[in-house]
Amino acid sequence: MFYARVKWLIPIVGAVTMALTSGTIAKDIELSFYYPIAVGGPITKIIDNDAAAFEKENPGIKIHAIYAGTYQDTLVKALTAFKSGAPPDIAVLLSTDMFSLIDEDAITPFDALLSTDDDKAWAKSFYPAFMENSQTGGKTWGIPFQRSTVVMYWNKDAFKAAGLDPDKAPDTWDELVADGGKLTKRDAVGNVSQWAIEIPSSGFPYWLFQGLTTANDVRLMNQAGTKTYFDKPGVIQALQFWVDLSRKDKIQPEGTIEWGTTPKDFFERKTAIMWTTTGNLTNVRSNAGFPFGVAMLPAHQGRGSPTGGGNFYLFKKMTDEERNAAFKFVKWMTTPERAADWGIATGYIAVRPDAWDTPVMKKYVADFPAAAVARDQLKYAVAELSTHDNQRVTKALNDGIQAALSGTKTPEQAMKDAQQEAVRILRPYQ
Repeated sequence: MFYARVKWLIPIVGAVTMALTSGTIAKDIELSFYYPIAVGGPITKIIDNDAAAFEKENPGIKIHAIYAGTYQDTLVKALTAFKSGAPPDIAVLLSTDMFSLIDEDAITPFDALLSTDDDKAWAKSFYPAFMENSQTGGKTWGIPFQRSTVVMYWNKDAFKAAGLDPDKAPDTWDELVADGGKLTKRDAVGNVSQWAIEIPSSGFPYWLFQGLTTANDVRLMNQAGTKTYFDKPGVIQALQFWVDLSRKDKIQPEGTIEWGTTPKDFFERKTAIMWTTTGNLTNVRSNAGFPFGVAMLPAHQGRGSPTGGGNFYLFKKMTDEERNAAFKFVKWMTTPERAADWGIATGYIAVRPDAWDTPVMKKYVADFPAAAVARDQLKYAVAELSTHDNQRVTKALNDGIQAALSGTKTPEQAMKDAQQEAVRILRPYQ
């Protein structure tokens, strides 16, 4: 009986062996994709749908999206996984994390994967302003995905009530202060029911600050990420202007203005103007119960904003087959059509010019011209603050900004102290 069973199994075993050796049974390539979001909702559904669509078009490749929390949470989890020997294959992390990821030897550049003319054309298809935080040392380390700039939103009803042109935002620093005096509402004893402006000073104060320093024609760091310029006169002057909005001009609340609650203050008419990411555009369009406008940040010596947001990165420790599959996914996610769809769904800027020439994006902009403001501002945009040991350098600047806004230091002393700390941190990279 035993012999009969073995004899019966021999053809099956032989067939399986032949299938395995001939390659007719192939194991799926499974890629882990870390994406920065803390809770479920519309964005996770978009990512899940995109992953499913990619898998349908590319049988044999599976994308496992892992929603890892905030950008900071995602960076920590990705690096912890990398050091433990099980890193993500693909991750969307801040463009400013580029130097930190390079320093950890955690990511691989895209250049070696650009084997065809089509690949090389794709790598050159993104807005140059976004590539400033994606390339260094002659290599491309990140690919722009959900990218943004700081823009200015204003409540048209509030402008009209203040006797201002509801269709014209303040275009310069001087106009901002002048309009702000009319927009701030106080009762007889001085209690404010509506501020003119809120520039958030928590969360990403350095990023909002760059909206002022760039307009004042100064940059905060060099392209190599080895030097900062926090104590330059133009930087100090920009910080003084921010401080004056509260303490001298009295058109902005004193103390810390929370990043997360600024849109809520705008919706509740507690502020007539707010500065925040263009990534809030869809949120504002859905929740503002009044007509609103979107404008470039006001100019001073010039005009400008930092870029912001996340890039795709490829982590090391993948096989060549996995890396090629990951590269295919990144290219798929950044086609003109998908870049357009992503921008419309989220409010982020479609990251390549040809995305704006797609029929769906043309129709979107025709119906909602405010969507093109952040794109048009890119010609004046600069790289977001990014250096080696970026988190510590950024903290030094954020601490200085907070000290000036709270009144514990003058803007000059705050920036001199921040620069001294940044020089100390960056000395090993000089």
